[in-house]
Amino acid sequence: MEWHARREGCIFCLLLGTAAVVAENDFAFALYDKYPVRPLHTLVLPKRHITDVFFSTAQEREAMHELILSCRETILREDATVLGFNLGSNIGHAAGQKIFHAHVHLIPRRDGEAELPGATSG
Repeated sequence: MEWHARREGCIFCLLLGTAAVVAENDFAFALYDKYPVRPLHTLVLPKRHITDVFFSTAQEREAMHELILSCRETILREDATVLGFNLGSNIGHAAGQKIFHAHVHLIPRRDGEAELPGATSG
């Protein structure tokens, strides 16, 4: 199906359909980050290979949002110490994007943790 086209050599495209997927719907899927900055750090991605969220369709954005909400609930059930979340996406090399398949980071936060690397107040 062209809509869910994968890109050869993309690590995220290769993980789609494997046991690494922790949640999915018709247009998006979720994985635990291989190099988490916090325990249960989750990535939510469109199934279609696009470089960043600015190229996603409204349908893909809604699908990712549904998974973000679902993954948030799962994280809260699994770890009662989680009291907040960081949600974001690095878009472009200058912003720190390392894998050019659109993805959103859902990072659980707990009391007393140090600031995330590169984080600014706000």
